[in-house]
Amino acid sequence: MLDKIKPIDKKSMAEYVELSLQKYFKDNNFKKGDPLPTEIELANALGVSRNVVREAISKFKMMGLIESKKKVGMVVSSPDITGTIEKMLYPSIMDDDTLQDLFELRLVLEMGIAELLFANITPKDIEELEEIVEKEEKAKHKSEGAFRINKEIAFHGKLYDISGNETLHRFQLLLLPVFEYVIKLEGKKYKSGSVTHRDLVEIIKKGDSNEFRKGMYEHLKPHFERMGQKSSK
Repeated sequence: MLDKIKPIDKKSMAEYVELSLQKYFKDNNFKKGDPLPTEIELANALGVSRNVVREAISKFKMMGLIESKKKVGMVVSSPDITGTIEKMLYPSIMDDDTLQDLFELRLVLEMGIAELLFANITPKDIEELEEIVEKEEKAKHKSEGAFRINKEIAFHGKLYDISGNETLHRFQLLLLPVFEYVIKLEGKKYKSGSVTHRDLVEIIKKGDSNEFRKGMYEHLKPHFERMGQKSSK
């Protein structure tokens, strides 16, 4: 008989208002800069208190979808997607599965950067990559996690910078704390790929995007292999 009992809807009034406003914005095709009704007008239209509307609106403001302007009131704004994610990204409170998913996302980004890289790279960029690799090779006797994290940040961060895609670059920066999780996970079992940072620079100098993509896969192959081992369990 219990299967006939309907679960109690636990949404708060503010959550209902939030959903109603989302539909209102989409149905009316609001664009950046478009003015919105006042809190009082929205409250009257929705049949709720102004405080409930204010609570729902605050969530949109936190996501960057709405902003308040002097003498204008509330207007639609362009959300800072990476900024919103940054506010929520605290590796210390994330479980291992979430951290692993984020690291795998980083691997996907690395594989997809080839076209942008070759479309935007300059001789100066290549010089800077070579300088990063030279510093890395001079200090290769250092194998501790902190050094490995720093060399990954320096080299791969430069690749994202060269891509010319600001959102991609900022998003990569958000994923940097995940390196600590991977270093901890691998411990002494760390295995580097057959293609080094030096090899990747040589491919950039003499090869094309397809060769780079293949080289990047070999560089990251130990991580992909670990992903395969995880999925087979």
